[in-house]
Amino acid sequence: MGAFHPAVTDWFRAVFADETAPQKRGWPPIARGESTLILAPTGSGKTLTAFLWSLNRLMFDPPPAAPERCRVLYISPLKALAVDVERNLRAPLAGISNMAAAKGVANGGLAAVSLTAVVLGSSTEDP
Repeated sequence: MGAFHPAVTDWFRAVFADETAPQKRGWPPIARGESTLILAPTGSGKTLTAFLWSLNRLMFDPPPAAPERCRVLYISPLKALAVDVERNLRAPLAGISNMAAAKGVANGGLAAVSLTAVVLGSSTEDP
């Protein structure tokens, strides 16, 4: 977890006992910006593997130039989307924001961003 912002690491350590195998193996290539496929059983932490690094970048890295603003593309079956958004986006976002605020660290205002567009975007019939 050394590559994560301290607020992200603190939140993770407060919520989870340890990293799962997909997280230990997935975070290094994700941190290097490599396209990464995480293949693991349900409940192994693979979705959080992808989302946590994305949240780290969105919250604490400066925004890139306008043509490079799409930094995350997540594809999920519609059935799983609501759970993914709640468990792997909203909860970590709130927890990390609280950790950052407790340390007096700005998080780029990402905590105020509404995730409604994420959910609404998933309901379109023609991708």
